[in-house]
Amino acid sequence: MTYDVLAIGNPVYDIIITPYVRSRGRVLSGCSVNASLTLRRLGFKRIALVGTIGRNFLDRFKRELRRYGISNFAISVTDETGGFELIYDEEGNRELHVLGIAGKISFHDIPDEYLDVRYILLGPILDEIDYSLVEYLSSTTKAEIFLDPQGLTRIVTKGRVQRVCDRKYISEIVKLVKYVKPNEIESYVITGIRDPLEAAKTLVAWGAEVGIVTLAERGSVAYDGTSLYRIPAYRTMRAVDPTGAGDVYAGAFIAKRLEGGSIASACLFASATASIKVEHCGPEFSIKRKDVEERYKAIAHEMDILKG
Repeated sequence: MTYDVLAIGNPVYDIIITPYVRSRGRVLSGCSVNASLTLRRLGFKRIALVGTIGRNFLDRFKRELRRYGISNFAISVTDETGGFELIYDEEGNRELHVLGIAGKISFHDIPDEYLDVRYILLGPILDEIDYSLVEYLSSTTKAEIFLDPQGLTRIVTKGRVQRVCDRKYISEIVKLVKYVKPNEIESYVITGIRDPLEAAKTLVAWGAEVGIVTLAERGSVAYDGTSLYRIPAYRTMRAVDPTGAGDVYAGAFIAKRLEGGSIASACLFASATASIKVEHCGPEFSIKRKDVEERYKAIAHEMDILKG
């Protein structure tokens, strides 16, 4: 069968601590996982996931993923399970302490059948995806590739995560993908530009067709080579945990594009969907199409589209 989405990136098991909530032990997360859960809850069934995980969480991961309705996955066993202890302060700033680092992902880990796919989501957590894998995917599939570069901007120093990257190296990866979506901090680390719209333009100048920068409660911005988009955020009444909101944004954006939506509508749909994730901690977030559509309508009139 032709898959709708192949999500590539290591699953993680995190401890999450915010001023409003604390996870019960380590909970399933990761860009590839959260995006896949979003797509599944929006009604997409043809989803495949590839990553690596430690043997200590392997059985639990398989049980959880199947319980969430995702049965197509190829998981390699590595020495450790990836994960962070994420500690947020009242301003939303966070520290990441490393609980484990899983293995690299190579093209050998991807079943051939998964390459018959419409979209590929690349969601590295901690440098498990490299240029050679992205080059392989761009040359062997016709899929549209969406990159969330968070894991390409992180290094570990004494158990803590710091933001740094090789700008030239990432620019070469950006050339190979259609969409790239950093958050505001990541976009600055990657491009050296503080203005999010100018950073989005730079990502397109490097070769992506669409550059998106998410801005937490300030929404997001995007550039497609022709138009600039300022996308509002839905003002949720109960934002308890921002972990994974960007992952949900990525999954919802792809979902809307799979349905034929424009860049503008996909960004609005993604923003509306991500607002639901911040109301929950961990993978048990409920996404109902009706709720997303209501939030979409509530923010659509605030969107600005400018010629670039």
